[in-house]
Amino acid sequence: MVSCPICEKPVSSLKINDHIDSGCQRFVEEQSSPTDQQSSQKGPVPSMFQPSSARKVPSHSSLTQESPPRPSTIARPLNGKRSFGQDVPLSQQHNGVKSSSEEAAEPRPKRPKINAFKNAAPLAERMRPKTLDEVCGQDLVGPNGVLRGLIEQDRVPSMILWGSAGTGKTTIARVVASMVGSRFVEINSTSSGVAECKKIFGEARSELGLTGRKTIIFCDEIHRFSKSQQDVFLGPVESGQVTLIGATTENPSFKVQNALLSRCRTFTLSKLSDQDIVSILQRALEIEGPSYAPSELVDAELIAYLARFADGDARTALNLLELAMDLSKRPNATQSDIKSALTKTLVYDRAGDQHYDTISAFHKSIRGSDPDAALYYLSRMIQSGEDPLYIARRLIVVASEDIGLADNTMLTLAISTHAAVEKIGLPEARINLAHATVAMALSKKSTRAYRGLNNAFAALNEPGIAGLPIPIHLRNAPTKLMKELGYGKEYKYNPNYVDGRVQQDYLPEKLAGRRFLEDLDLGTKHDSDLH
Repeated sequence: MVSCPICEKPVSSLKINDHIDSGCQRFVEEQSSPTDQQSSQKGPVPSMFQPSSARKVPSHSSLTQESPPRPSTIARPLNGKRSFGQDVPLSQQHNGVKSSSEEAAEPRPKRPKINAFKNAAPLAERMRPKTLDEVCGQDLVGPNGVLRGLIEQDRVPSMILWGSAGTGKTTIARVVASMVGSRFVEINSTSSGVAECKKIFGEARSELGLTGRKTIIFCDEIHRFSKSQQDVFLGPVESGQVTLIGATTENPSFKVQNALLSRCRTFTLSKLSDQDIVSILQRALEIEGPSYAPSELVDAELIAYLARFADGDARTALNLLELAMDLSKRPNATQSDIKSALTKTLVYDRAGDQHYDTISAFHKSIRGSDPDAALYYLSRMIQSGEDPLYIARRLIVVASEDIGLADNTMLTLAISTHAAVEKIGLPEARINLAHATVAMALSKKSTRAYRGLNNAFAALNEPGIAGLPIPIHLRNAPTKLMKELGYGKEYKYNPNYVDGRVQQDYLPEKLAGRRFLEDLDLGTKHDSDLH
């Protein structure tokens, strides 16, 4: 006697395979005395060990009309794997007819839940659009979208889909493959090497030659692919053996090689608006709502809150909705409890575009003398885990680039702030950063020094300027030979003269009279938007 590994019911060891083949409904042994158990172990030999003559299915004429024949099945191989469609053990099929006592004693097998695997998937996966009409918030695949027109004409090019997380990159790739009837293969950078990619290319070439069906390869997070992985796509993409659809959240200009980028069209996906997210959540409630107990807590106000909370990420919004529906089942739950249970993670990638975009907005807010905006971006960077020393270093740059000659003390303040952050660290260092940020935002601005430097750099790009000889009276003369050649001979030492003023040229002769430093601290343009 053994215990079934599926239903854990007692079954004879000789009948365990037949028991599993019957859907765990037959050949169950009743708990009895040891004597009965020993006798119950004596039974027919399992079908796999019977001779072939004993396993033959009887002819149709030998079956009675009261018991219609069951579909014939293929005998289970010796490796123990079950054959599809095999409901009755082969050891019992040679009888042809079940006795009435067997039918009465045999309980009706339970039907497997068809949606068991579907329901196990997260709500975001279950709500993934299946057609372009279901894709929300992307004009590219809208009624008049450029990408939609190419898809409907079956002229899908190799492309890079660039957009934030949860905007529909993977969804669009899968819909494209289903609409054009192409073979669809998904790969990722963590598990797909060059060898596997070449194998896929060979299969795609064979598929195209034998059936004429194209192959679409979808590379999620293509910016994580190494140089060698990206190089292997160049030939197959250019020859048309495969159609590449790459998805990335990073700027492809920096993360995808130029050779591969030139062979693909880049489509930018828009960030979903709050209204788009609300529409997606309402559709999810209409489809999945009956599977949840009705809850008054998940109302229009909470839906709008979740939409703002998701920050344009449909996947995040659907996951939050699923969490909210589960939390609403708790006794005495309130809407405030649901909101407080949701943890906000700021959309900020310290190594990606958000890193550079946020520090740029911080710098320009100080330059524009807007302390409120500067504090907002400062707090956003700190809360997202940005290196505080990186912020402090940027303040040192701001002190000279944008404030400069208008207030020379700001450079000292910026350097002191960097030292303070380095010595005490967060969280206290956030106060030092705020101090310097507000002081610089409120300070007068002057870009004279910065613009003068840029003017000098611009002059170096002119032909023959970068290599002009240094005036001989300004040259250093550390050796006797140099002194004999006249290096520094006619130089006038300024501290020896009243107010240090002398008549002396400092620029090369070809640049005599050229000015790089302008007189004005700021520009002369007028903003027409000012009233």
